[in-house]
Amino acid sequence: MNTTDDQPPVPTNSAFPLGSASTAEDFEQLDAAAGGGADRPKVSAAFITLLALGLFGTYLAFVTPIAISLAIRVNALAPDNAEYLGVVLGFGSLAALLTSPLAGQLSDRTRSRWGRRRPWLVGGILAGLIGLAVMAASPAVLGLGIGWVIAQIGLNSTVNTFSTIQADKLPENQRGKVGAITGFATMVAPVFGAVFGGTVANQPFLLFLIPGAIGLVVVLIFVAYYKDADSRSITFDSPLTAKVLISKYVFNPKRYPDFAWNWLGRFLFFFGLTLNTSYTAFFFAERLSIPVDEIGGTVATVGGIGILGTIAGVFLGGFLSDKLRRRKPFVLGSGILFGIGALVMVVAPDLTLLLVGSLLCNISIGVFSAVDQALFLDVLPERDTEAGRFVNIIQLANVLAQAIAPFVAAAALALITTGDRYAFIYAAAAVFTVAGGLVILKVKAVR
Repeated sequence: MNTTDDQPPVPTNSAFPLGSASTAEDFEQLDAAAGGGADRPKVSAAFITLLALGLFGTYLAFVTPIAISLAIRVNALAPDNAEYLGVVLGFGSLAALLTSPLAGQLSDRTRSRWGRRRPWLVGGILAGLIGLAVMAASPAVLGLGIGWVIAQIGLNSTVNTFSTIQADKLPENQRGKVGAITGFATMVAPVFGAVFGGTVANQPFLLFLIPGAIGLVVVLIFVAYYKDADSRSITFDSPLTAKVLISKYVFNPKRYPDFAWNWLGRFLFFFGLTLNTSYTAFFFAERLSIPVDEIGGTVATVGGIGILGTIAGVFLGGFLSDKLRRRKPFVLGSGILFGIGALVMVVAPDLTLLLVGSLLCNISIGVFSAVDQALFLDVLPERDTEAGRFVNIIQLANVLAQAIAPFVAAAALALITTGDRYAFIYAAAAVFTVAGGLVILKVKAVR
């Protein structure tokens, strides 16, 4: 496998002036020029099924530690230092943040008889399994943290490679549907992980390695099925030097305006979403006059109902956006719906209205997850040459929003010493999600 070469293929989407469409024919030309998938054949039901299973298994291995396994092990290894959990999770996220764009670039430049993507699926899931094994065997929190860093890098790479494969293969008229199906798979994986973790809580090897083994099996099944073209003949104009690598961690918004607006819209939406979820327990406890240490059952009930709403939103948004061939109205609507839900929660005097507001927010999350996934695939730059790079860049919008928002919320709470402080956070969340929906209107190449 070689990841450097000499002469690039001509980019597929840099010659057509995006932003000038006014008719259906114009949009079709724009879609083709942007690599929108007009010339891509439909993928089969088997491909979609195995893709969803692969993502389910990877998320099962990925999310089970976050949902329950890490907390159980930290409590066993350092029962008086619960704060170590946050440190372990933080370093894992930082490692993924720093390595994801690199993995995407190397994937784009990989030359092998097995293609560009399959080696990264196999390597990522194996690295994830090794990290999980280190976590299971570790007698101390330091080893647990090292294992989680390895697992995060590997599993995050696997998830992003699956996204890149969707960019490589999906035609425009299947992106919403596939986004709905894969979104459903990734949403139910944490539920299975939490239930499984509760049954083997005292057996660390089973706790970490069974989800990892399931992930390995389903990813390998997908790899065996997926026909990734031999990439040994691909050439590039320059080797991937440190300077080139670092420069490709960012992109020029003026050259790719639609992608830039989509990146910003995603960042704003997830920023608002993270504001909304960071202090859920405290907000509910204050609003319902229940001690924080007794609010867990209420939050779990709200979360269970919310999952149903999210799944409904995923399928409603994903399938309808494909059928109607529209993305922007769904993304805008999801931002507005989330804002309405957050404001309903702000004014809610009791649990009933809190449930209503939370359900609206979760439906919105489902719609946004499926349709924005399809939209970013519609406007993905350099689809044939640098899909992996840009897929990983779009994921940074989520990661940065989820990293920054909790600190902003904490600072706001420190400054606001009187009144309904948590209501202010929820109102701010509404503003950011609506802004995220409005920004998408600036995208020109997608209706």
